[in-house]
Parts: sequence; C-alpha cells; structure tokens
Amino acid sequence: MNYRNLGKSELSISEISFGCMSLKVGEKDNQRILNKAVDNGINYFDTADLYDKGENEKLVGAALKNRRQQILIGSKVGNQWKADRSGWDWNPRKEYILKAVENSLSRLQTDYIDLYQLHGGTIDDPIDEVIEAFEKLVEQGKIRYYGISSIRPNVIRQYVSKSNIASVMMQYSMLDRRPEESCFKLLEENNIGVLARGGLAKGILVDKPAIQYLNYSESEVQNVKKAILESIKNEKYAEQIALQFVLNPTAVSSAVVGIRTLDQLNKALVAIKIPAPIDEIHYLQSIIPLNYYELHR
Repeated sequence: MNYRNLGKSELSISEISFGCMSLKVGEKDNQRILNKAVDNGINYFDTADLYDKGENEKLVGAALKNRRQQILIGSKVGNQWKADRSGWDWNPRKEYILKAVENSLSRLQTDYIDLYQLHGGTIDDPIDEVIEAFEKLVEQGKIRYYGISSIRPNVIRQYVSKSNIASVMMQYSMLDRRPEESCFKLLEENNIGVLARGGLAKGILVDKPAIQYLNYSESEVQNVKKAILESIKNEKYAEQIALQFVLNPTAVSSAVVGIRTLDQLNKALVAIKIPAPIDEIHYLQSIIPLNYYELHR
C-alpha cells in the first residue's frame, strides 16, 4: 500500500481508504473485513454520526479498538437526528458540534478523532462559528484535524480562506470530473488534501449497467464504459483503471471506497497493487467530456 500526506496535516493516509457507511450492524463478517483492511495497509476509516443513527460509529469503534494506534479514524458532524428519529435537521451551530463530538468519541471508543469533518454545509451557515468549534476541539485534543465534506465551490472557498481545514471530501470519478475545473487547483495551492468518494460512480464504471449519470446520457455513459474496456482489454480490471483515474490528480490524497463485503475489499486491494499505465489514464481523460458544477458556484 502506498501512502500520501493529507494536505497540511501530519496524517499519512493510505491511497485506498475504507468508507464504512455500507457496513451494517449484525453482519458476521464486519470485524473480519475491517481487520483484513488494516492487515493489508488500509489505515483510514471514514464514518459519520449520521450513518445508521450512530450505530456505524459503534461498529467501527468496537471492531478496531485494539488497533487504534495503527489506524486513522474520520467522522462527521452537522446532521442532527430529530427527537422521534424520523429524520434529521441540518445543525452547524458551535454548541451542537461541541456536544456531538462527545457522543461520537463514546461510540468510537476513543479519546480522539483524527479527522473531524463538517458533513455538508451551505454558504448561509455560521461559518465562523463552525470554525471556532473545530479549533476549540483541536485545542482540547479531542480531534487532531478537521475538514469539510462538500461539493459546493462557494462553501469550499470560504473554508479555504478562513480556516485551517486539512481536507475536503468530494465526489470525483471518470463520470464526475467537476472538481477539476476549480476545486483541485485551489486546494492544492493551499495544501489541502482531497478525499475522493464515489470513484466507481455507484458501480456503473465496474459492474452495473449504464444509466444516465449527472449530465451524461445513458448512451454517453455506455461510451465511457466501452472506452474503459477497450483501454484495459479486460473487464476484471475496470476497478483498477477507475480508482487509478481518481488517484491521478496530485490534489487527491486518498480514494474513499465504500466497502461492505470481503469481495469488495479484495477487489479494491487488487486494483491498487498495480498502477494503471499513465497513457491509459491520459487517453480516457481526453475522450471523456468534462462536466462542471452548475450550482453553488
């Protein structure tokens, strides 16, 4: 496994990291999957208090508590469950963040979170207040670094200019190249790492049929899938080229892959072992039209 520095932080993060959202409580293989990931060099595990109403954090904490010094844990805050648990409200207030972190620490069975992220955000949020909360948590030693999870350029620019964020998590894949327009350059210039999620485009780039995706028609998506197969000559390596495409920009620190089964973990590990030839990536970049953010610019 190769590792990259996460922006201006001192966190050395595996090129493939483990998106924990898909793990479900009660599945017998959860602990085996998570520990096999650690055994094979994956060191960043990404969860959130929103996932499964906090049960996802509990699952991750219980499975990895004996390997805490080997791993990096990331969680997220900002979505507050309603009292009747029927849904959630957006709450980026300082008071709530300072309270929510305590619950996450307890569920994760740890004294600190390596990367605490705002789970969304809008330009109308009390951004200065959010930053104050994160900075206070750093001072208290409850979190090591903080970042945001956002695809909104206007929000990202505000945090870049006002805060000490170490990272931005955003969607990026062959079918979603929107970050290339403005975000990647801005973040790289400010030494802020990108955690790229959605690199397999919901599986469409690997084993699911072509459908309309963002601004691409079904036929355009099918053309991308065809180009991948022609480039790699073998369908079993589609995941390799898809993830290597995501890791090619120097702004990207890690590809966060959603993993639920041992088979998915094994495929991700195989995909990262042998880098795809750079000329194949450049070829795919040349034939796949760029798309752009239309909102929140």
